[in-house]
Amino acid sequence: MIAVPAKRPPVPLSRERIIDAALHIADGQGLRRLTMRRLGDALQVEAMAIYHHLPRGKEALMDALAEHVTTVEVDPATAATWQDRARAWARASRAALLEHPGVLSLALTKPPKGSALIAIGEQTEQLREAGAGDPAGAVRALRAYVFGSVAVEVQQSGWADPDAEVRDARTAEGERDFEHGLDALIAGLGG
Repeated sequence: MIAVPAKRPPVPLSRERIIDAALHIADGQGLRRLTMRRLGDALQVEAMAIYHHLPRGKEALMDALAEHVTTVEVDPATAATWQDRARAWARASRAALLEHPGVLSLALTKPPKGSALIAIGEQTEQLREAGAGDPAGAVRALRAYVFGSVAVEVQQSGWADPDAEVRDARTAEGERDFEHGLDALIAGLGG
C-alpha cells in the first residue's frame, strides 16, 4: 500500500496575510493591477472572503497598505540626541517606503491612520524628549523630505517603467542624495 501524504490544512486568512499578498501584487504588477479578485486568487480564496477582514473592501485595503508602509518604529535608546533620532526615523521611513515602491502613491496621498498615526506621535515625543525645539514641526519636515526624496529615487531608478527590468527602487545615488539632504534638513531644523 502506498502512503499518501496528509493534506495540509489551508493557511487561515488574516489581515496580515491579505496585506502581504496585496503588497506582493502591487510591487510586482503595479497598484492598478491590484483587484479584489486578483488578491483572492493569490490567497486561494473567494474575493468575498477578504471582506470579512476588510469590511470596507478595496478602500480599507488601500488604507491598510498605506498604514503598513508608513508605520515605522525606532528604539530611542540607540540614538541619544534629537538629531540622531531624527536621522534614525528618516532612514527607517525611507527603507520601509523603498521596500514596497508599488504603494508609494498611497503613502503620499492617504492621511496617516491607526498605527502610522501612533508612530508619528511617538516620533514627536522622542524628539521632544531628546531636546528638539519644535518636534512637531521637525516631524512634518522630515516626513515631507522622506516622501519627496523616495518619490524622486523611485522615479530615477526606472522602477515604475513597465518595460524596465528594474527590481529594486534603491539606488546608490539616491542613498547619497538622501543622506546629503537629510544632513542639510537637520542642520536647518537645529538653527
